[in-house]
Amino acid sequence: MTDFQIAVFDGDGIGPEIMAPTIDLLSDLAAASGEFSFQFKHLPAGAAHYAVSGDALPAASISAARAADAILLSAMGLPDIRKPDGTELTPQIDIRFELGLYAGVRPVKIWPGQPTPLSAAWNDQKLSEVDFVLVRESTEGLFAHMHEGVVTETHATETLRITRATSEKLFDFSFKLAQQRAARLGRPGRVTCVDKANVFRSFAFFRSIFEERAKAFPDIATDAAYVDAMAMWMVQKPRAWDVMVTENMFGDILSDLGAALMGSLGLAPSADIGDNHAVFQPCHGSAPDIAGKGLANPLAMILSAAMMLDWLADKHAEPALAQAARKVETGIGALLKDGTVLTGDLGGTATLADIVTALRGHMAL
Repeated sequence: MTDFQIAVFDGDGIGPEIMAPTIDLLSDLAAASGEFSFQFKHLPAGAAHYAVSGDALPAASISAARAADAILLSAMGLPDIRKPDGTELTPQIDIRFELGLYAGVRPVKIWPGQPTPLSAAWNDQKLSEVDFVLVRESTEGLFAHMHEGVVTETHATETLRITRATSEKLFDFSFKLAQQRAARLGRPGRVTCVDKANVFRSFAFFRSIFEERAKAFPDIATDAAYVDAMAMWMVQKPRAWDVMVTENMFGDILSDLGAALMGSLGLAPSADIGDNHAVFQPCHGSAPDIAGKGLANPLAMILSAAMMLDWLADKHAEPALAQAARKVETGIGALLKDGTVLTGDLGGTATLADIVTALRGHMAL
């Protein structure tokens, strides 16, 4: 039996509420498998910790996270707790830079019966064909110098940075992801580069590197799109995409659009992956307005944990972990198709406890 050390950041607001059932579910999946186990280490970080300590991401927490096999991070940040300059605390972004997590993976998938704004335009069968992944570069672009912007009385300037070294790794990651999806889904793989290469030299550089790296993956089809057009096409033809890869800020915006296509940020998981480390977290915020009321949707956190299972399975050649991930996804698919137990963000009235109980029933746990 392989034992995995998992660093846990419980987060702010609803963060601890959605993390607790996720850890319970992972523990029960491990016990049911008998082929792997988890040791969870809870680490301090976040806005609430900053309020009492003055440090949103302690060095000791980063050190422990660096030593772990994987990292689970719940929703972080509170709008009324800010740095002296008035900006919000962003430990969830800072950890990407600390650990070199350049590939932000944002799946967009619609299960049969899942409530979504697209339901009026598409039948259920066509909607269930929406299954693509946005890969967002997570350490460069407009975020590379986010603490160094210059503001004067007459203008403000931010610097966008794209490097060859990181872009090559990002594109290789995206092509390999397309290969994995092609094998799993039984369909040809394709990677779409999303940029603004017609206007900015930095994005022309970005696309030129994409075209260079594509030559190393002849089995994967490629194309490119400008980001404004892609924002339209994601709505008009969401079934058309497989893997799309883009710069940090563009990815930040498009990933929220992807969550909207799914009907709620409460269904949007994510991963930030580097050469040696990976963080798994929901895309949504800490929702302090509903914190402590038992109304939060835990599914994005649980789906993020399923992504962790897949990543660990691939990294350590442990197929039982991938089987556990499929069990989570199958259970959530059955829950959404049934449609009788949904939280408020999905149009229902269920509590967090209700949806966890229903999910466990569908998973036979």
